[in-house]
Amino acid sequence: MAMGMFGESLASSSLHKVGGSAGWTTLGNVDYQKWTSSDVFTPGDSLLFVYNTQFHNVKQVSRRAFISCNATSALATYNSGSYTVALKKPGHYYFLCGIPGHCQAGQKLHVLVVATSTASPSLSLSPDLSPVPSPSTGSSPSPSPATASEDSAQNGAISFSLSLSTAMSGVVVFWVALMLY
Repeated sequence: MAMGMFGESLASSSLHKVGGSAGWTTLGNVDYQKWTSSDVFTPGDSLLFVYNTQFHNVKQVSRRAFISCNATSALATYNSGSYTVALKKPGHYYFLCGIPGHCQAGQKLHVLVVATSTASPSLSLSPDLSPVPSPSTGSSPSPSPATASEDSAQNGAISFSLSLSTAMSGVVVFWVALMLY
């Protein structure tokens, strides 16, 4: 019985090779935003990064670091040449190559994981690239609400997405996402 349950679990998740046949690279002008538009990403899916370790790496970063192509404070770094990242919960996931100039050349990836498979694939096309508030210049030890919100997004959990997607149907989530876009 456990094998049957495990098999069903695998059947509902997908492995997505980042960049398709080109993989994770700066060659061939891979449009990673266009690549994400072809799929809906849901919890349980995985991303497979395949790349040449002499020229590339993968860094999971915050939204702020993604927008600015700053790999210095990565949440995670992968250097194996073939790495699978599990997308465990709904939210935004951001990745870039930490080799200088590669992110600026387009080697960066934003994936939106939605709580339901009924959401439109176009949702993954729209990364949250709204302006990032500049850091507080005060000496307050607690983060500003904007920073706390970004930290929430860094962990792949946006409270709005989580609470709305668990309480509403996929159609409502889709319409709200369109309204926010």
